[in-house]
Amino acid sequence: MTAPAANTPDTTVSTSATVTAPAAATPLEAAASAPNPPAAPSVHVRAVITWLAIFPLVSVGMLLIAPFSESWHPVLRALVLTAVVVPLAVYLVVPRLLRVHGAIVARRRGR
Repeated sequence: MTAPAANTPDTTVSTSATVTAPAAATPLEAAASAPNPPAAPSVHVRAVITWLAIFPLVSVGMLLIAPFSESWHPVLRALVLTAVVVPLAVYLVVPRLLRVHGAIVARRRGR
């Protein structure tokens, strides 16, 4: 066998390739590269949405507890009613109303 000439390029193929992983993005870089999240509704819109959630819940709640709470002290009635209405509003009704509001705003922007 003859040795390759000194002036010819080496044509051997390397079997080990060096692969570098992309550098992990910092939270600030990740936030900058993410699409812009929708802006939060104004305080006035949130107040209306909250009222739209609370009023029907309180109205229905008062009608439901009225038959057995007539003899209760008004503060006890308010305590029981708000103990039910506030979690329902905060965890179920208001988030759904905010999603509906967001969908309406997105649809209007898409026109």
